[in-house]
Amino acid sequence: MALPQRLRSFIGTILIVVLVIVYALVAVAVASALLAETPVWVNLLYFLLSGLLWVLPAMLIIKWMAGPKRVQ
Repeated sequence: MALPQRLRSFIGTILIVVLVIVYALVAVAVASALLAETPVWVNLLYFLLSGLLWVLPAMLIIKWMAGPKRVQ
């Protein structure tokens, strides 16, 4: 049973918001626990990578939101 597009978009939007909030909290907690005594360049590299990494699961959610491909 396929979900209606509007419901799929609503669920996906909620999932992305939850993903971003949880991801940000985890990333900051990891940084606080592990990066307190590291050089600035390590902090910069960590936040650069962790700032971009959330995009991968978000892309999967957006792909799911788009629904199955329609064959013409």
